[in-house]
Amino acid sequence: MKKIKFILILMVLFIIPETKVDANAAVNEADTPLCQTYKYSLISSLRKPVDKAITDIYKDDKNAPEGLTWASYDAEILKIKQLYGVGGLYEITLKVYPYYDAHMSYGVDEVVINTNGELISFNHLETYP
Repeated sequence: MKKIKFILILMVLFIIPETKVDANAAVNEADTPLCQTYKYSLISSLRKPVDKAITDIYKDDKNAPEGLTWASYDAEILKIKQLYGVGGLYEITLKVYPYYDAHMSYGVDEVVINTNGELISFNHLETYP
């Protein structure tokens, strides 16, 4: 009886096809490592609410040059807060550096946005002369 069980187990092991597991499931077609690619794609996806925050922050600044913008590669993720569990809504706190013309820095701002693309809050930290 033991021989039959052993032969059956061997047959099952040889009949079941070998399953491949690929640890590199994500295809990265970018110039940066995968982790940085995720970071930059997340920041870039939040462009509209960050643009709105910059417009609101500098609307009353008489010295602010026209065409202030920011670069996603220059922004920093300060905090990611999970609100409703895994896969739910997240709040992302960014530090952005608005500039004008050929990257002439004008200030530093902190912007909080959720993953629905809604601007939660912003805080002006510094204006450069």
